[in-house]
Amino acid sequence: MTTSYVATRRQLRGVAESLIAGPQYRAAGTIRLAVRPDGFAAVAMPLAVHGTELVFENGSVALAGPVRAIAAAAGVTAGPPEGVYELVDPLPDDAELDLDRAAAEWLHRCLYAGGHAIKRVLPQEHPILWPEHFDVAAVDAEVNYGVSPGDDTHPTPYAYVGPWQPRTGAFWNAPFGALLALDPADDVDATTERVVEFFERGRAELGIRP
Repeated sequence: MTTSYVATRRQLRGVAESLIAGPQYRAAGTIRLAVRPDGFAAVAMPLAVHGTELVFENGSVALAGPVRAIAAAAGVTAGPPEGVYELVDPLPDDAELDLDRAAAEWLHRCLYAGGHAIKRVLPQEHPILWPEHFDVAAVDAEVNYGVSPGDDTHPTPYAYVGPWQPRTGAFWNAPFGALLALDPADDVDATTERVVEFFERGRAELGIRP
């Protein structure tokens, strides 16, 4: 599944950046996105991904085929938010989307569980899905907490604890801090519990009291 998952992950990251965050930034000046049980959404306009569809006001379109045609059906101009962050591998207008439904479901499940876990451990924080890295995250006391659907460091979903100051020890197993690989066999509740336990372990390792 890894090959099809990575291809789907890369396409969905491009969708988040170029078909939701970009149009939202041009209309409302924000790139923040929110996780949903079966996808993710803009926070300032009616535009969202549900499963493998792009949903907009009064309609939806399958995330399949040319990006330009999908954007036209949704009534938006495709393209990432310019001038906000350094763009890496933006989704071309002429790209052809071909998502694996099971891979998309795993990705959505992990991001949604990540948002729940952040609210459990850091109830004062609001989890945000950032299009730049396509991870749901929050920051507390100079420590990043989040769930990523995968990247060049680790191709499939993982939770992370990333203190701004480097730490040493067995728990800190990644260049940015600590990483916990997530299991595709876990449902959203089990994934949430695993991430909560991982975040709490990270806070204990950092000497942060509950």
